[in-house]
Amino acid sequence: MTNTALYEIHDPRFRSLIVGSADLEELYSSCRWAEGPVWLNDSNCLLWSDIPNQRMLRWVPGGGVSVFREPSNFTNGNTRDREGRLVSCEHGTRRVTRTEADGSITVLADQYQGKRLNSPNDVVVHSDGGIWFTDPTYGILSDYEGYKSDPEQPSRNVYRLDPATGDIATVVTDFLQPNGLVFSPDEKLLYIADSGASHKEGAPRHIRVFDVVNNGTLSNGRVFAHIDNGIPDGMRVDMAGNLWSSAADGIHCFGPDGVLLGKIKVPQTVSNLTFGGPRRNRLFITATKSLYSLFVTTTGAQQP
Repeated sequence: MTNTALYEIHDPRFRSLIVGSADLEELYSSCRWAEGPVWLNDSNCLLWSDIPNQRMLRWVPGGGVSVFREPSNFTNGNTRDREGRLVSCEHGTRRVTRTEADGSITVLADQYQGKRLNSPNDVVVHSDGGIWFTDPTYGILSDYEGYKSDPEQPSRNVYRLDPATGDIATVVTDFLQPNGLVFSPDEKLLYIADSGASHKEGAPRHIRVFDVVNNGTLSNGRVFAHIDNGIPDGMRVDMAGNLWSSAADGIHCFGPDGVLLGKIKVPQTVSNLTFGGPRRNRLFITATKSLYSLFVTTTGAQQP
């Protein structure tokens, strides 16, 4: 029997992705704005950001929650590169960093064409080692999630960092507020959220999709899906190519064709999510002040 208080089924395909009897578990509830979850299978733990509290937290199954890093420079999105190193977007320093095996921090990007980045938000790593990240202005709009400042970049861009040279280049420049991003399982597509409606009436609240070209550029951008409640923020894909997006009322799951399959209703505004656990069949959800988890029948795509 499907838990109707937890799920909304909009397409029959959604039934095969969910465990009808599963419960939404609240694992922690003392954040100010929880974000950036990343699963570390080799360490059997989840890391995530509590942006306004200037800290990153760690959850271990059976071991509870501890502080991973404090202060965190208002870190937002996190992922891992192909060597398993943590890659993070820092609002406070307006940079993308990598945590080395010895714990030291390497700055990967903090400026473009001689001017400071806005406030890097979310990041993914391609199998070729390229690092792709979004750069909206959320971290410089106030002193709550960063340090209030005027933007130096003329637009809010999506960038790619070349793994061979370390140079960064813009790949998209026409977003109002680029936010979460994720590759399709075969890396032929890149999905990017535009959350411009967060601060502007009538602005975009949709997810666009682009074809990934072999030279590290994008083409054929088009709208993939609209979020009907709130805005799209963090996103993930499963091995079948379904896209799971954050929203105000929970998680919205879209088929590869862009059709809304269903929703997982969460009692707080969802900011981000990731697949984790040893079998990648457990959704970890950051939502306002809390970290939640929920088992599903599908598995997350094999990406950091």
